[in-house]
Amino acid sequence: MNTYTRPTWDDYFMSIAKIVATRSTCERLRAGAVLVKNKRIVSTGYNGAPPGLPHCDGEKGHKMEEGHCIRTIHAEENCILQAALLGGVSTSDSTIYTTYSPCYHCFKKLVMGGVKKIVAGQIYRDSTIREECEKAGIKFMLYQPSEGWISRAEEIFKAPIEKKVATEEGQKT
Repeated sequence: MNTYTRPTWDDYFMSIAKIVATRSTCERLRAGAVLVKNKRIVSTGYNGAPPGLPHCDGEKGHKMEEGHCIRTIHAEENCILQAALLGGVSTSDSTIYTTYSPCYHCFKKLVMGGVKKIVAGQIYRDSTIREECEKAGIKFMLYQPSEGWISRAEEIFKAPIEKKVATEEGQKT
């Protein structure tokens, strides 16, 4: 009996977004995002200060403006900027998987970057983001893990990495 649970594409990319979020350097919200095109990862991003600048988690703390920490670049914005930094990577007609729905400032950047679909783990602050997506021609959906995926993901991280070595006869041991 085969009990293996293969993730759907949404499970796969949202799981990666959740791992990416662990790199966040702003403890106010540890967000992660993965920008995908044709089922291939274009870029990843998390909430954090630009390279070489102080992190919120460090000595400087947060730089607050109107209730938001502006020391960090948001996860979605980081995805778009990383693609630009890599050069030659188009974000047109892409999908972004993000642990939280984008704020309006990030949403505008996603529209300009040609993102056509947003898959969010949950709504963050602005519940009108769905309507804004509809106006911009962007498909918006809340992520729902497929049946059995959460327990399978837990098993994956608890289990040791399997070691299989091919012998000279081609058998695995």
